[in-house]
Amino acid sequence: MIAMRGPSTSYDLKRAIGHSVGYFWHFPHAQLYSEPKRLEQLGLLEVEEEDDGRRRRTYTITDTGLSALRSWLAEPTDQHYELRDIAEIKLFFNELAEPDDIKRLAQDQIKQHQDRIAEYEQMQERFGHESAISRRMVTLGLGLEMEHAALRFWTSLAERAERGEFEA
Repeated sequence: MIAMRGPSTSYDLKRAIGHSVGYFWHFPHAQLYSEPKRLEQLGLLEVEEEDDGRRRRTYTITDTGLSALRSWLAEPTDQHYELRDIAEIKLFFNELAEPDDIKRLAQDQIKQHQDRIAEYEQMQERFGHESAISRRMVTLGLGLEMEHAALRFWTSLAERAERGEFEA
């Protein structure tokens, strides 16, 4: 993120991530304070600390850091994506739930995916024509496709639940 946006404090990173990769890559905010320090110790980032006031630490990527980042980006990725979806784990155990629980779960998921689709479409409308970030917007396309697929699934499940397919 520092390589893309330039010199950044941990707070800057928190805000930037909240509007970008935070939609699909969750990690604790505390990591945004500890990880830059670790990367600095490895020589991948440089830090400039204010002498007074809030004593903010502003991180900048080093040439070594940029080289390491580019090497990592060039490596093949042979792992399937990781998904930790609470609704999916609840659905797995649906035979232990009441039929109304399954209906509610599906309806809640439909609403959540519709909201996320609307949010992503607003982002696409706002930023889709900015050539400076056009390559980043490709990820938004994947997010939209995944949200639409999830919406189709949960809509189908809600219809099945309405037909009574999950009645004992």
